[in-house]
Order: sequence, then structure tokens, then C-alpha cells
Amino acid sequence: MIRYDVRSPRADDFINHQEILDTLAYAAMHRHDAALARSILEKARANLTPAHDHGTTLTHREASVLLACEDPEVNAEIRQLARDIKQAYYGNRIVLFAPLYLSNYCVNGCLYCPYHAKNRDIPRRKLTQEEIRAEVIALQDMGHKRLAIEAGEDPAHNPLSYILESLETIYGTKHKNGAIRRVNVNIAATTEDAYRQLKAAEIGTYILFQETYHRARYEELHPSGPKADYAWHTEAHDRAMAAGIDDVGLGVLFGLEGYAYEFAGLLMHAEHLEAVFGVGPHTISVPRVKPASDIDPDAFDNGIPDEMFEKIIALIRIAVPYTGMIISTRESQEVRAAALQLGVSQISGGSRTSVGGYVDEARPHDTEQFDVSDQRTLDEVIGWLMDEGHLPSFCTACYRAGRTGDRFMEFCKSGQILDFCQPNALLTLGEYLCDYASPEVAEKGWKMIDAELARVPDDRRRALATDYLARIRTGARDFRF
Repeated sequence: MIRYDVRSPRADDFINHQEILDTLAYAAMHRHDAALARSILEKARANLTPAHDHGTTLTHREASVLLACEDPEVNAEIRQLARDIKQAYYGNRIVLFAPLYLSNYCVNGCLYCPYHAKNRDIPRRKLTQEEIRAEVIALQDMGHKRLAIEAGEDPAHNPLSYILESLETIYGTKHKNGAIRRVNVNIAATTEDAYRQLKAAEIGTYILFQETYHRARYEELHPSGPKADYAWHTEAHDRAMAAGIDDVGLGVLFGLEGYAYEFAGLLMHAEHLEAVFGVGPHTISVPRVKPASDIDPDAFDNGIPDEMFEKIIALIRIAVPYTGMIISTRESQEVRAAALQLGVSQISGGSRTSVGGYVDEARPHDTEQFDVSDQRTLDEVIGWLMDEGHLPSFCTACYRAGRTGDRFMEFCKSGQILDFCQPNALLTLGEYLCDYASPEVAEKGWKMIDAELARVPDDRRRALATDYLARIRTGARDFRF
């Protein structure tokens, strides 16, 4: 029998099937044990005061007990603790980004993705470098500073050289006051040498979704193509970190397998990265299966109702308090509003999931990877965030100042990151208000900045931020702490 080993380099060891089954059985046995659930929550409450050694992280088994808990009062306590922990680590800041789809050519046979090789209904397209430049300018003209690039896996159409050239184009495109300051990369699992080249190209976070941690289900859903290799895919983050990429992002596609199994596997993966590299996931994403060309989400019988989805988000925030949590425009405005309260710290805005979608005024649908539920403009999202009490941020300062990997986690786990993030959020919001905001959003934003300046804890930083903001109003750009 394969034994669970959190430090093993082998996927079947650190995402151990029997350990997950045992965890789910233990959680089911204690689903009515409110006393046990409260003792676990009490352990997690230590995270309300972030500590450098971070010794109070919940295990996947403890978190699974909370997930299974059916006591309404305990579930209300879970939601409140998630809100409080998010405030302790991230305050009211929400980071904005946009996906940029480079190509939908793909050789894989993934049954849940419209880009799968056998789909003859979707037009195939790959952006030229000139088209990428036009997309980037369109995104800059919205106000975006942070992108996540996406491309199907196709060695002929989308080789690593194409991704590297595209990164150079994105970073090199400047338009008016626009500049993309951080590019995260979401491409297929690759070799350690390829990850070294991505590191040299100065990527931000390397993001790879597991889709499902259940090996048998994974192999069923990936009948062909390089992605069919479960171990190669699951061990990719290890290769990326071994190659020097400081920040990696995890995620599962909820709806492909039972949510309790995926939740345990996701936390085990986070525990593995922490145990081996001393750095857990920089981000965790929580997508759900959505309609798309040739894809019917009803074909997957593991859908999650909104209430359970929100509980999962809350428990990820409690169990992995330091991680950035991402929710995309797959979800509706209502679902995103709840998720922001419970733990999400990054959202996309004004997103288009089609190849070449930003240069067209009308939203194209023929090459979309999935239906976009929240179709508001970035400016509308910014205004909405402020109405909800959130501070929109376009900050990329930690990445550009070298506060990544274990250096970022040292600041984050100790709570010191607030000293940087709060003023940096104000500076980048000020840039947005000057360059891109509608008059209504600008008025609302400057009022928020004035109020939030008083919350910057350090007198020197507050004074410097005030000076920087005054200079931003007169045309200066790109200040950071």
C-alpha cells in the first residue's frame, strides 16, 4: 500500500488516496461533534494575530471536520472567523487582474474544456505579437497593471519560445501611462528547464490548476494528450519551485469530483509545498465548471450549491490564512460579493476569455473558454468594490521589490505585509483614478483614499504616501513602498 508522505516528491504519496478516504471517513464520523469543531476553530483563532512561525495552521483533516460539520451555529462561527482572518492578513484590499488568452490551440482531450482537441465547433486562433500588443494596449486603457496569460497546450502552435516572446512583448508595451507590471502565467505542466526560462523572463506567479485530485477521475477526464499523465501534472509545482520560481498558484475545478475529496486534496497539496519548500501556495483559485462551447456542466454530477461553495472559500481562508485567494468572472456578482467577504483577495475585472477579445468593442463568444457571468466593465467593478467597503488595488510592488516566495511569506505570516500593501494600494488606486476612472468613480475613490490614509499605521509611511499621492495628481507615476 502507498503510504501518505507529505514530503515525498511523488504525487501518489503527498496526495494520497487512502489518506483522503480516511480523512473523509473521520470527518463524516464527527459531523455532529460541535465540541470537536469548536476546538478546531479555537486553534485557528490564533491566526487572528499573525505569527512568524505560523504554528497554528490547520491540517487537512481538521479542516475537513469543519467542512462536514452540520451544526448551524458552528457554521456561522466559521464564516465569521474567515472574515476576521482575512481582515487580519489582507485588510479590506482587493487586487485586480485580467486574463489574456494567447491561443486556444490544444492537443489535450480534456472532457470539461472547450479547447479539447476533438472540438470542431470552436475556431482556433493564435495571437501574433502585434495582436498581443494591441490586446495589451486595450487592457492598459482599462487601467489594468497585472495580467494572467493563458494558452492551450500545443507544442507546434504554442511552444515555450512563443510564450517567452509574448512575455517580452507584454512587458515591453507602453501606452500613455499604461504599463503591465506583473504577468502571471497559466500554461501546461512543463520541464524544470522550461520553468527556469520562465523565471528568467520575470514571470510573477506560475499557476496550474489540478482540475481534480482524484487520480481515477483525473485519468477518465483526460483520455488523451500530455495532460493525461497525472503524476507529471500534479508534480509540476515542485519542478517550478525547484527551478527557482518563487510563487506558485493552486486550484481545482470544483464540480468534476466530490467537493470534500477535492478540498482535502487541495489542502494536502498546500501542506506539501510548505513542508518541502517552506513556502505554501501564493494563490489558490476556486473555479467551478461553467457552460462553454461543446461543454455542458450538467454532464458533471458533482456541482456545488452556492452555500457550500461559500463555506469552502471560508475554510480555505481559515486553513491557509496567508494565501491569496482568487475568484474569476465565471461567478456572478452576487457570488463574488459573498466570496470577497469570506476570504477572496483577488478578482478579475472586465475580463474576456476569448482569444483576441479585448480589442473588439462587442464581446466575442466564438473562442471563449467559458461563459463570463460577471460582464461589468473594470470601472463598474471598481465602483462596486468601493461601495462594498473594499479598497481596489493594482499593486505589484512586492513582486518588483523582490518580496516573493519565502520573503513574501515572512512578511505575510507575521502581519508586516500590511505596512506595504495598504499604502501601495492607495497609490495604485490613485493612478487609476487619475488615468482611467469615470468622474463618478473618481470622486468616490478620492474620498476613500482620504479615509484610508488615516489607517496607514506608520506615521512616516503615511506622510510619504500623502506626498506620493499629491505628485500622482500632478502626473508622476509608479511610486511604491
